[in-house]
Amino acid sequence: MVERHRARGKILVRDRIDLLIDPGTAFLELTPLAAWGLYGGELPSAGIVTGVGTVRGTACMIIANDATVKGGSFYRETVKKHIRAQDIAAENRLPVLYLVDCGGANLNQLEEVFYDENHFGGTFYRQCRMSAQGIPQLAAVFGECTAGGAYIPALCDEFVMVQGNASIHLGGPQIVKAAISEIVDRSELGGARLHTHQTGVSDHIAPDEAAALGRMRDMVAALNYAQPFAPGRQTPKAPRFDPGELPGIVGTDLRHPFDQREVIARLVDDSAFHEFKAAWGEPLVCGFAHIEGFAVGIIANNGVLFSEACLKGTHFIELCDQRGIPLLFLQNTTGFMVGREAELGGISKHSAKLVYAMSNTRTPRYTVITGSSYGAGNYGMSGRGFRPRFLFAWSNARVGGMNPDVGSSVLMDLRRASISRNPASDEELAAHEAKLREVFEIKSDPYFCTARLFDDGIIDPRDTRRVLGLCLAIGAMKPEVRPARSVYRM
Repeated sequence: MVERHRARGKILVRDRIDLLIDPGTAFLELTPLAAWGLYGGELPSAGIVTGVGTVRGTACMIIANDATVKGGSFYRETVKKHIRAQDIAAENRLPVLYLVDCGGANLNQLEEVFYDENHFGGTFYRQCRMSAQGIPQLAAVFGECTAGGAYIPALCDEFVMVQGNASIHLGGPQIVKAAISEIVDRSELGGARLHTHQTGVSDHIAPDEAAALGRMRDMVAALNYAQPFAPGRQTPKAPRFDPGELPGIVGTDLRHPFDQREVIARLVDDSAFHEFKAAWGEPLVCGFAHIEGFAVGIIANNGVLFSEACLKGTHFIELCDQRGIPLLFLQNTTGFMVGREAELGGISKHSAKLVYAMSNTRTPRYTVITGSSYGAGNYGMSGRGFRPRFLFAWSNARVGGMNPDVGSSVLMDLRRASISRNPASDEELAAHEAKLREVFEIKSDPYFCTARLFDDGIIDPRDTRRVLGLCLAIGAMKPEVRPARSVYRM
């Protein structure tokens, strides 16, 4: 597929992005391991590349189809990844640049991609809503855009097509032949010259892909879309402790605890951390710091969460909300404490206070899973279900409703309770327990999770400071909110 792609004069998807973004600037790619291990390994990155990059000085969300993967068709994970990128763009008011090379929805998976609100149609809904809110939507079309894929450029504010390879049509030549018995080729039906010179559907035509990417850079430059930083950023200072030591501090065996303060010391500017209530609610570490010059409030686990830790976290979240300081959650917990003593101490209501405060804070939240993230502890520490701006995991992380020891034990107790109705030998019970534990281990693995887009990607611990710096910079921008007004194309 790569050779065929290049033979058509087309550039590979990540090379297109390299040509699009400003030289020497970073590209924060999201969920590069989406669909990992699924479909027999034939859908790398879910057939789409998304991430944040700088184009002509403007931070933009880039959504780029990879036509070398299933022709750029949209599978379940492709749609989910596309929508996640759009939601990040909407929340941070980032212009969206679509690099379109798309075969539309995968017809063999319609129940996964067509009917529901967060299926393929949800991408177009988000596109329309963002445009109406003044968030620019721009596209460059490199290949075939058929059926639903035609709406990606058609709903954009402005777009360019590549002569020779690009085409846009609601029904391709095969559909036209089947529906109305008309024989027509792609260029006659919806080629770049037709849509630019005759129908007016396209705004620009480019002789090749490099020229199209140059035209897109010009379109971004013409946006007049200022992204000033919020005031208060300090001059960044490197940590006094080496981030390269993080893998050795954390290790791969989560049964061996580590102190999140050692992690924090290798993430924050000058390793300076103003800890809050250090002598109380000790399993939860809270405090103020800066990362790449941006103020941040940090909430980190050193184990299971007791009532005191929940109250401490709730207090700290309210302080950050009052001061307008973003929150960074560093997850390493097996969850909230259970048992009679914990319930008598009010763990149910105090954990709910933490969840409530975290859910309703007005300040941006960012999450990194540095170790365990089990049960309701995942919820209280700003897990995926609570929509942090970004959520990343380290490769040693484990995420699940219960850890494998507890989960398999609970289900085995239920199995033994039914032994009179469903007899089993000791060997069969042992095999059943081993299988249960294997399932829990597989489903808590970070690669299992990232393949299904339960995070925004697995990152190297040594890169965490740099990644968080980019995320905080995105969240610190305050683009002008203009009166809502849609752009109606001809």
